[in-house]
Amino acid sequence: MELRQLRVFTAVFDHRTVTAAAVALGLAPSSVSEQIRSLESALGVSLFDRGPRGMEPTAAGQRLCGWARSLLDTAEAAVRDVRAERRRLRLGALETLAGSHVPLVLARLAERRPETDVEVHADGSRQLLFADVVAGRLDAALLLDSGEELGGLGFPPPAEPLAFVDLDPVPLALVAAPAHALAGRSALVPADLDRERLLVNVPECSFRMAADRILGPGPERVRAGGVTVMRAWAEHGLGIALLPHFAVADSLRAGTLVRLGLPLPDLSLRLVWREDREALPGLRDILYAASHATHPPS
Repeated sequence: MELRQLRVFTAVFDHRTVTAAAVALGLAPSSVSEQIRSLESALGVSLFDRGPRGMEPTAAGQRLCGWARSLLDTAEAAVRDVRAERRRLRLGALETLAGSHVPLVLARLAERRPETDVEVHADGSRQLLFADVVAGRLDAALLLDSGEELGGLGFPPPAEPLAFVDLDPVPLALVAAPAHALAGRSALVPADLDRERLLVNVPECSFRMAADRILGPGPERVRAGGVTVMRAWAEHGLGIALLPHFAVADSLRAGTLVRLGLPLPDLSLRLVWREDREALPGLRDILYAASHATHPPS
């Protein structure tokens, strides 16, 4: 096997057509097809089923994918080491976290791993971040979650084996306008919120998932929009909202919102990466350097 063949293979695996892979690689489709045929000939197996809908990986192709990505990653790391180049970390993050938590993570990495350059890619879609991590376009991604397993917040994790470490707690706040009937009451329970208007975003939103887990089905869901919209609507008395504390801290200080007295668990700022990338020289140490841990677990 040659590295160039593996690069072509992973492009076809990701894009599922020769034409799309050729565009991504800047090659002629005929060259892509020839590289795949040569790789199949060298291995003695068929890697793709060719059909009118594109290239579907065979069982052998599925098995090769993890090896191919690992070999390409290792080769890239070797080149950087031989050239004495600075280590690069490609970090994805939910847009919600880009302004609030990413700078703290970058500062921690700058202090602990100053030889590392970090490229940040923000995205509004958790599933797109997962896809980029699985495909190797990102080394790791920051997202919100809860519980002991990936996806404990309520979203489906990818089938591929992923590792994670929780970096910091992300406190939540259930807020309303100061004139709300529940303002000033302490020791609320979820049943006290039955039939209240709960401002929410799309079902994939981390804070809507948290509301579903914590508040249950009692409150009436009112689709508002993103964090900024939910906060503004709550300030105008249009409903209550479950939001990260960092997003409403200024409003609480200004008195345009009050915190309702329902005890809430924290979410976790979770760093996720592909498990098989831990073998790359130095990457595991860099990933754990983003956490509070002084050393990665053995």
